[in-house]
Amino acid sequence: MGAFARRRIRSGTRIIEYVGERVSHDEADRRYDDENMARHHTFLFTVDDRTVIDAAVGGNASRFINHSCAPNCEAVIKKGRIFIEATRTIYPGEELVYDYQYERDGSASEDDEQRYACRCGAPECRGTILAPRRATSRRPSS
Repeated sequence: MGAFARRRIRSGTRIIEYVGERVSHDEADRRYDDENMARHHTFLFTVDDRTVIDAAVGGNASRFINHSCAPNCEAVIKKGRIFIEATRTIYPGEELVYDYQYERDGSASEDDEQRYACRCGAPECRGTILAPRRATSRRPSS
């Protein structure tokens, strides 16, 4: 679906709050079992260690903002609330997108990379909506 700008949005503008039912991580896992879903598709957004927002229940248009590896927005969490803000000027007709950066639990496999595949089409697309892999520090050999 996507969400598109109807007017020019200046860099730094708070566009919309990501809202929905606030649930525990356990409840979110119960509702959406990644292992048994034919296609990963949820409107979940982690707020903190205790809370997840499920925008499929009581959500607004923010749930239609897609992922991109070349985003023009970012998600900002303040005092337990999630806001989508413009990181650059966005022009009418342009799609609003932010980098989902799904958390990696340290055991991300090739299956996870495929399950969370990215098809944003950006030249710098990393091929997944998972957060970028952390660079491993290498010590110089002596």
